[in-house]
Amino acid sequence: MSLLEKLLFTGLFAVGLLAAPARAFDFGRPATPEEIKLWDIDVGPDGKGLPDGSGTVARGKQVFSDNCAACHGENGQGGIKDRLAGGQGTLASSMPVKTVGSFWPYATTLFDYIHRAMPYPTPGSLSTDETYAVTAYILSLNGIVSADGKVDRESLPKIRMPNRDGFIPQPEFDPARLFRKK
Repeated sequence: MSLLEKLLFTGLFAVGLLAAPARAFDFGRPATPEEIKLWDIDVGPDGKGLPDGSGTVARGKQVFSDNCAACHGENGQGGIKDRLAGGQGTLASSMPVKTVGSFWPYATTLFDYIHRAMPYPTPGSLSTDETYAVTAYILSLNGIVSADGKVDRESLPKIRMPNRDGFIPQPEFDPARLFRKK
């Protein structure tokens, strides 16, 4: 077989491999309901998806100190990572400070983010009650929850964040418009 024939054969073989449809039904198995439940942990702005549990500001202060302060600083400021407290009234200024208290529109988003992505480098390692407690503490640092406060799946969605109305929906991104059947 000449070099040209070998190259042609190799090229045709490669094109054939790329053109062959992947048969997904040959891989893996369907997830069980129990497996899906382990990954179904997102929380909506309305609180849908919040687990049972609760946490106090006092407990949150301790959990924060042990797990969060190294990156975010004591009291949620001055650390090497994002500032979590303060900044109210700065968003319209030339130097906006985007924090949980000044920017975030929903308290449930804070729980959701901590629960899924924090603390670095061991995301998901906090218990549900510890997550509620850290959420309560950060909200307290921002004057949103009282220093003796407690949050749970019933109270968290009812918290009105200072910037709740600071987000203006754009018509072109309306889910009803984007996902309507044609």
